[in-house]
Amino acid sequence: TGDIGVSPVAAAAMTGFGLIADTLSTFSTSAQVTGKAYAASYVSPTPSKMTTAISDMETAYNDAAGRTTPDAKKVNLNAGLISGTTFTAGGYKWGTDVMFSSDIYLSGDANSIFILQTSGNVVAGSGAKVILQADSSGGSTPLASNIVWQVAGYVDAGTTSHLEGIFLVKTKAVFKTGSSLNGRVLTQTACSLDKTVITQPSD
Repeated sequence: TGDIGVSPVAAAAMTGFGLIADTLSTFSTSAQVTGKAYAASYVSPTPSKMTTAISDMETAYNDAAGRTTPDAKKVNLNAGLISGTTFTAGGYKWGTDVMFSSDIYLSGDANSIFILQTSGNVVAGSGAKVILQADSSGGSTPLASNIVWQVAGYVDAGTTSHLEGIFLVKTKAVFKTGSSLNGRVLTQTACSLDKTVITQPSD
């Protein structure tokens, strides 16, 4: 659910969606997208809106990358091998790839903020899931919109894996067959989806 878009490349770069242009050619629709598809090649005002969107994405990426991590225990946690790890709210930073082959847990409430930064890649193994859980207070669970992944490399979501949060990716993201994301993915080079379900957070 939600809109998709590409810029500065043309709409032809969005393959596999069976895009149908609207009468004004400012956007397209697809049976696979609950929302609209936009591209820099569409009729005004879409190109300028796409330029603004790209600028906003880069601003968000740089902002996330510039956040400091005051807790030394949250720097290079488990050398990036985080299978089975439970995360509490705050900032985490890695100078390595971040990889998990089994479930990981983000524990908190609806006000908890998570910022996960890596200078490498994020790799979720087949069937691995990011699970949101309430903390010891037993109240609400964290919100996907309050979880930010800043990835200097690429994202690789294995078959049937499930991710949560907003992914700001310097290069590409590959979501393999049957994978899913509750959140958003914003990449600066490419995004590949294979029978993937991406749901825009309701919050």
